[in-house]
Amino acid sequence: MKHIIIGGVAAGMSAASKIKRIQKDASIHVYAKGAFLSYGACGLCYFIAGMNDDYNKMIARTREEFEEQGIKTFLRSEAVGVHVRSKTVTIKNLDTGEIIRETYDKLMIATGAEAVRPPIDGIDKKGVYTLKTLEDGLCLKKEITRYGIKDVVIVGGGYIGIEMAEALHALGKRVVCLEAAERILLPFDVEIADLALAEIKRHGVEIKTGEKVLSFKGGGSVNAVVTENGEYIADAVVVATGVKPSTGFLADTGIAMEANGAVIVDRQMRTSVPDVYSAGDCAVVYDRMKKKNVYLPLGAVANKCGRIAGGNMCGGSEEFPGALSSAALKVFDLQLGRTGLGEKEAAENGFDFGTVFVEGRSHPIYYPGSEPLMIKLVYEKPSMKILGAQLCGKDGAALRTDIFAVAIHAGMTTKELGMIDLIYSPPYAGVWDAVHIACNAAKQPHQ
Repeated sequence: MKHIIIGGVAAGMSAASKIKRIQKDASIHVYAKGAFLSYGACGLCYFIAGMNDDYNKMIARTREEFEEQGIKTFLRSEAVGVHVRSKTVTIKNLDTGEIIRETYDKLMIATGAEAVRPPIDGIDKKGVYTLKTLEDGLCLKKEITRYGIKDVVIVGGGYIGIEMAEALHALGKRVVCLEAAERILLPFDVEIADLALAEIKRHGVEIKTGEKVLSFKGGGSVNAVVTENGEYIADAVVVATGVKPSTGFLADTGIAMEANGAVIVDRQMRTSVPDVYSAGDCAVVYDRMKKKNVYLPLGAVANKCGRIAGGNMCGGSEEFPGALSSAALKVFDLQLGRTGLGEKEAAENGFDFGTVFVEGRSHPIYYPGSEPLMIKLVYEKPSMKILGAQLCGKDGAALRTDIFAVAIHAGMTTKELGMIDLIYSPPYAGVWDAVHIACNAAKQPHQ
């Protein structure tokens, strides 16, 4: 059996490894557009900030380790065509320009996503960067730390934009973050996003919301960002306006895709074409709460779905149980976590719901270091099933989010989680944990 995998990061290498464990004699060829395999892109901002000076630490497994396992890898090799009738793939070597055509028995599309480059005048000027790949991170770290780079403008107030704001602040840069929407961190409800905003401003990073970028000024290199409201000095610009699936080469294949280019798959990672699978940031994924496919470019989901795809390419029939959009974010001294549905999402998906927003503590105040812990809980009425949770605090917020993720996955009610036997130890949690307090604050409609 010959398996071809296009893409060599999260989903692709998870699939390749799973296939090799099941079919030890399988022929597996991985073609990756980039120069690196199996790395943690979520660590790039911390690498740029200087928290890790060795990019190799972000590589989960080396090319040599995959080759020793019997997985053949081809770097700097871009898929430029898929021909489903002949079951072949056309590959271009980006270093030599050589074009080859390979046959497959099973094909996995795991090309991930690429940074959105909005049609802003001057976006191709020197000094305007995006951050998606390890190559992007190496380039940005080298350029942003050179002498003379003092003022940096970030375009976009999502996860990457906010992480980059902190990273650049750590390097001593003067940072302005511009967000076209009316607030930052849209995946979070306003109560949590406002806490993050206050923390960012407290550290001296300037945030401008509701401000659309019109152009990047400068001769050969950028020196200013022009918006609807004014102009900002910029020795460098980081554009962090989201990502889009890297699937342009599939346009004429007959493989079904969403309007944004995401490959449509079922819960077994099968596409609309026989023997072709897909997973990761280039594909949709099933949302457990919304009961439908969504585009959710997150690394943890990509790894899980890649593993399932690999098993099913070997004849399995495992289904992905569904994502919850679980995510965490460090914002200076704060931890933010979210899972399940936010308030707006609950309304958009037709739920009759209630919310509570409570303050607990990371642990009892009689043990040193106790910090406030804010929890926003969304629950269904009248069943009282937990639909979503968002947390914010200096200590204990991120990992407590996982408690809610498990509860939501299991279909638990606020009453059940409010009485569950969590640990009690003064250095870590109170006898009534903040999780209990939030759940027990949720009331039945008649209460």
